Amino acid sequence: MKLISWNVNGLRAVLKKNFLDYLKQESPDVLCLQETKCSPEQVEPVWGDQYETHWNWAEKKGYSGTAILTRERPIQVTRGIGIAEHDREGRVLTAEFPGFFLVNVYVPNSQRELTRLPYRQQWDRDFLAYLCALDRIKPVVWCGDLNVAHTEIDLTNPKANVRNHGFTREERAGFDAVVEAGFVDTFREFEKGGGHYTWWSPMGGARSRNVGWRIDYFLISARLRPSLKSAAIQPQILGSDHCPVTVELDPALTATPTVKPARRTAR
Repeated sequence: MKLISWNVNGLRAVLKKNFLDYLKQESPDVLCLQETKCSPEQVEPVWGDQYETHWNWAEKKGYSGTAILTRERPIQVTRGIGIAEHDREGRVLTAEFPGFFLVNVYVPNSQRELTRLPYRQQWDRDFLAYLCALDRIKPVVWCGDLNVAHTEIDLTNPKANVRNHGFTREERAGFDAVVEAGFVDTFREFEKGGGHYTWWSPMGGARSRNVGWRIDYFLISARLRPSLKSAAIQPQILGSDHCPVTVELDPALTATPTVKPARRTAR
């Protein structure tokens, strides 16, 4: 089972570039998009009926937004995490499948002057609580633009960015909490070294020089680790300032729930 996550930085813009060629070439079972910057009526679904498309868009036009394209019809799809403060920007879209929940997320940016850092910290706590609640029901696969480089090897110039948004102590602690809660950074299961990035500034030829940040991820519940076959970054795919990230899961291990419902206590 092949899953791809990509912050397209404007779906309408990337549709004019290489999006359809990429979709045809990769032919994923599920494609999660972030920063779509549109609502459904603004996009012609030119990928046809091979994919069922689900959307979550921001109240503010041309801002944020997520979408999931999937070959298999989900059991149900949920927009947001049930907290009004967080759910106005179209940042979370959850699709339930027989063996797992898939959560597509575009995490808030703390902003250049860290004006949104306190909000980001609250988001991190609330979103992790949401993930953990799902994980108590069945395993979780979640992906997206998390707007944080977790460790020093996840960006080119860590020392120069210690207090910059995306690499503050507070944001990295939020990621630490995710790992402590039992979620696995899939890419780091296969690649321990640095130099692998998913976002590059459009300024100064950063991408051609590979001066970047790894801020796009796939994470999975620890008990799904046996089903993880591969995880990769695709820096060669252009069209956005981010590149796609991928995982492959054994479909046999994700087709049915791996946890049993809690036993009822007799009264």
